[in-house]
Amino acid sequence: MSEKAGVGVIGLGSMGLGMARTLAAKGFKVKGFDLAPARRDLAAEGGVHPAQTIAEAFRDVSFVVFSLPTASDVETVVTQHADLLGGEGRIVIIDTSTSEPDVSRALAEKLDLAGHGFLDAPVSGGPAGAASGTLTMMIGGKDGDLALARPVIEALSSKILHVGPSGAGNVAKLVNNMLAAAHMVTTGEGLKLALAAGIDPEAALRVVNAASGRSMISEVHFPTWVMSNRFDSGFSMGLMRKDVRLAHELAQSTGAVTPLSDLVAKLWGEGSEELSDQDDFTRMGAFRADR
Repeated sequence: MSEKAGVGVIGLGSMGLGMARTLAAKGFKVKGFDLAPARRDLAAEGGVHPAQTIAEAFRDVSFVVFSLPTASDVETVVTQHADLLGGEGRIVIIDTSTSEPDVSRALAEKLDLAGHGFLDAPVSGGPAGAASGTLTMMIGGKDGDLALARPVIEALSSKILHVGPSGAGNVAKLVNNMLAAAHMVTTGEGLKLALAAGIDPEAALRVVNAASGRSMISEVHFPTWVMSNRFDSGFSMGLMRKDVRLAHELAQSTGAVTPLSDLVAKLWGEGSEELSDQDDFTRMGAFRADR
């Protein structure tokens, strides 16, 4: 299948571009669309056919991969273009965006009635994971749709976690990102405490990463992007703020009592003048350490 399947990729940002080029390198016939012509040109350099419209990317494919900023973007694309999904067999949309569970459930139901599938499949691993095909993918949706889409998913991911029915992948990703947001704050404040008490923050970070206080944030993000002052992980403040807000709203709508996470959401909402939505989200670690 991997030598024959056509895949449309909608959204060629820092994640979508890497995924599109990875699929092309692994033998898929990939059509990629982005609003920015420069991103389509970059995709073409990696063997991706640059689609000039979303409609073109939807035609004559077996799968469509979304990498879009918001649930509203996902909903708009499906609503305006789902009728272009034709041909033989069940076509599966694989939505790697960090979207909203209710939106994913509604779209999955709508597409299922039309004879097609929808998987909410947000990812972790950043642009490097997208470019190397080593993402972690957390998936909500039907077993049958996952089975159909597995060749594409296996090409993109080294860890595939089917969490449950439609929406479950989104819930898991929001939980993950709320924890990542919390770790960014607490690690920054922990290193601030170390410095105030007379310990070199880099030495303190080595201890944390060899002991029980470690996290992916302390092990990877701080050494790579915070302590080095690079701040170029490829994930923006705006996107993390959006995910933290969605997690906070999910807690409120479900009645889950999350006082610490509520405070994390408040902290990420603050500092909008010092930290713009365009800044890399790793700047939050330095920001909390300097407060």
